[in-house]
Amino acid sequence: MHLARFHRVRLFTPPTPLHPLPALSKYLGGPQIWIKRDDCTEVAMGGNKIRKLEFLAGAAQAEGADHLLTQGAVQSNHVRQTAAVAARLGMKCSALLEHRIDTNDRDYLDSGNVFLDRLMDVAIEYRPRGADMQAELDAKAEALRAAGHRPYAIPGGGSNPVGALGYVSAAQELMHQVDALGLRIDMVVHATGSAGTQAGLIVGMEGMNAGVRVLGIGVRAPRDRQEANVHRLAEATAAHIGLRGRRPA
Repeated sequence: MHLARFHRVRLFTPPTPLHPLPALSKYLGGPQIWIKRDDCTEVAMGGNKIRKLEFLAGAAQAEGADHLLTQGAVQSNHVRQTAAVAARLGMKCSALLEHRIDTNDRDYLDSGNVFLDRLMDVAIEYRPRGADMQAELDAKAEALRAAGHRPYAIPGGGSNPVGALGYVSAAQELMHQVDALGLRIDMVVHATGSAGTQAGLIVGMEGMNAGVRVLGIGVRAPRDRQEANVHRLAEATAAHIGLRGRRPA
């Protein structure tokens, strides 16, 4: 897989650390467990979305965009990281925040990531719980274009075939690390929500013929719907990079 063919903005210095967890491994009495520290991706306190945003921001710049537009929950980490990337690149940023939790708690509504979003000059608009956020995102992009902006719309979690390239790259990075350590791994376990991380890891492992299973622990959607989302995005990501063949379930 030749990822240099795709537009990319380097936002952090890889690789993120790979650490053993001997105490947890001993406590569980099971296999040796290691942790890939993607909280160390440097930008805006780190997190997995930065890998996706390297490719998404690269695509935005290639299209001549001057504005990053995205959406997420009120306390979205993805929105916070998108805001930081936009600020670093000298771009404007707008975000649609969905009220997924029924609360009037000012600490939830005004602090944490929302405070940081405002500190980074994000134009925030709110949407009610259950709104079709992709449709809202598309409508906002059209409104920005009509106002003379050049927006680049990023889906929730940065999870589309462009964003998933970040975790195709992460799979390559991980396998280089374990090979250098002489470490054999059997499975990668992670949280799966908007599906981009898992889809990228699946395609990356498959493209290297690594023989490593990817297990996502769902954090939002029911299992059948999440599996369908991951499979659909993995197929689209594989097509995007020209990888042929059936992706593992």
